[in-house]
Amino acid sequence: MQFKKLFTQEVSGQYLLDLPKDYAEKTNWPLVVFLHGYGESGDDLEMVRNTGLAKLVAEGKQFPFVLVSPQCPAGFYWRGNFIMGMIDQIVENYSIDTTRIYLTGLSMGGYGTWQISHEYPERFAAIVPVCGGGLFVSPYFMERLKDLPVWAFHDKRDDVIPYQDSVSMVEGVNAAGGSAKLTTYDEGKHDAWTEAYNNGELYDWLLQHSKQN
Repeated sequence: MQFKKLFTQEVSGQYLLDLPKDYAEKTNWPLVVFLHGYGESGDDLEMVRNTGLAKLVAEGKQFPFVLVSPQCPAGFYWRGNFIMGMIDQIVENYSIDTTRIYLTGLSMGGYGTWQISHEYPERFAAIVPVCGGGLFVSPYFMERLKDLPVWAFHDKRDDVIPYQDSVSMVEGVNAAGGSAKLTTYDEGKHDAWTEAYNNGELYDWLLQHSKQN
């Protein structure tokens, strides 16, 4: 016998929130969501500062946007409902321009960036997946991302996540009518994020995009 039942799954977690030093002087700030890799999962929030955008802020980098860096619980993968709930909480409590919400992540977070933006393309103004791919999203079903600006980064000598994973996703978006682009490195192996996130052009490109609610 078959039954149809509804169930509710509650996902809780923690995150770092970094506000620009002049946050109080302005309103309607852009919001960037940064998803870390597998190695930073767990319950020690300071581990999130080990890589990527969260690390740059810890080292003193000043960004012209609000940065939120959630931590994925150990044994789990990035979940869209957790990220959306977190974003909704931040929008409710801080001055955020909801037409300028961006998603980026590295390694496992790169996969999460593809996955979550595919689930909720209407929530983001642009995405930046770094050395990721489509674990749960086929590159042949990229219609939902064709209108979303995408800039991916990957090292072609990556020895953890195949470079072809990013190639396939970008080609899939473009085959669906999008205009995704891929920057290829040839010296960092799996660590494509250090060079990507130190590229000032990335932030200029990201912040120029907005979308209507």
